[in-house]
Amino acid sequence: MPQPSKRLEKIPPYLFAEMARIKREAIEKGADVIDLGIGDPDLPTPIPVIEALAQSARNPVTHRYDETPRGWTSFIEAAARFYKREFGVELDANAAFTQVIGSKEGLAHLAWAYLDPGDTCIVPNPAYTVYKVNALMAGADVFEVPLHEGNGFLPELRDIPTDTARAAKLFYVCYPNNPTGATATPEFYRELVEFCRTYDILAVNDMAYGTVCYDGFKNPTILQVPGGQDVAIEFHSLSKMYNMTGWRLGFACGNADAVATLQRLKSNIDSKAFPAVSEAGAHALDHVSNADTIALYERRRDNLVDGLRSIGWNVTKPKAAFYIWARVPVQGMSSAEFAAALLEKAHVLVIPGNGYGSEGEGFVRMSLTLMGDKDGERFAEAVKRIAASGLVPQTAGV
Repeated sequence: MPQPSKRLEKIPPYLFAEMARIKREAIEKGADVIDLGIGDPDLPTPIPVIEALAQSARNPVTHRYDETPRGWTSFIEAAARFYKREFGVELDANAAFTQVIGSKEGLAHLAWAYLDPGDTCIVPNPAYTVYKVNALMAGADVFEVPLHEGNGFLPELRDIPTDTARAAKLFYVCYPNNPTGATATPEFYRELVEFCRTYDILAVNDMAYGTVCYDGFKNPTILQVPGGQDVAIEFHSLSKMYNMTGWRLGFACGNADAVATLQRLKSNIDSKAFPAVSEAGAHALDHVSNADTIALYERRRDNLVDGLRSIGWNVTKPKAAFYIWARVPVQGMSSAEFAAALLEKAHVLVIPGNGYGSEGEGFVRMSLTLMGDKDGERFAEAVKRIAASGLVPQTAGV
């Protein structure tokens, strides 16, 4: 057989696949594993969305290729209405939107649409691995800007070398943030817009968790900032918005040239989603509320964070996304060592922070999505097991 391309050598082992292997081995040994790992909504897709799919699938029109230029028309128009309703920004549905097969696909293909060997891409560290991996596979150089707790896990733009900024074509950010749960401010977005305008960079905002907010918090977007639509593209996903991870549906919006560039590549790679799925997505965007799911996440967040604090692990309570980003409570123990010990002693699975980059070392990520939990009882059980493991000193994180 011929050898695989050398670009595949740039791909590290997929973090979640490795954690799935460890979990599987523990279960095979008879363990009742509480999986706080992958951020995959555990509640079903809302019934009205499923009914819309069933109805649309019976229409023979949806059985053929979607030959629209940017995505199924009703979906694109619904996305524009949703964006105006949710964020107060009116964008041209015909020029500023394109449909993606889940935001992961769009984020990855944007790198391929813009980056050539020798170009530079700026990515955060820690971060969702798709940004860095696809920039590397496209042959680009990657500059990793650290996200530090002291700065609210926002990149310090002034610390980016001028030569790097001048060479950069893309700057990926993600807020609400995966893995830290941090949120951006309008002030940060204004600074990012000015930075990208100065150096002719396309800002790429991954907003997969844009509507997953708690305590009345309303998430800002870069397209709300004056000049944002000139320098930025955003990616939105129905996965977290409506518990539709397996449906693979989302949209990109923002700068019209960036949207067109992405779609030009996509038109040679995929044939868009099953139109009946697009119709169901349009119905979700126009008519469905996922408030009950968000309320459950909020209760779970409180159960987990308050419980961990009660046993001496002082963790931060996020106001968006569904992740708890917590410092390893044992001095001298790495993220991977702590995660392994927690799985062995408590049968609780968390993700070691170094899987998201070198700056994630010293942290672990816990997800608020957990199969089998009804109203926080499995999170309470996780806290009980962690306390019994002896891995959390009473002064941890203080």
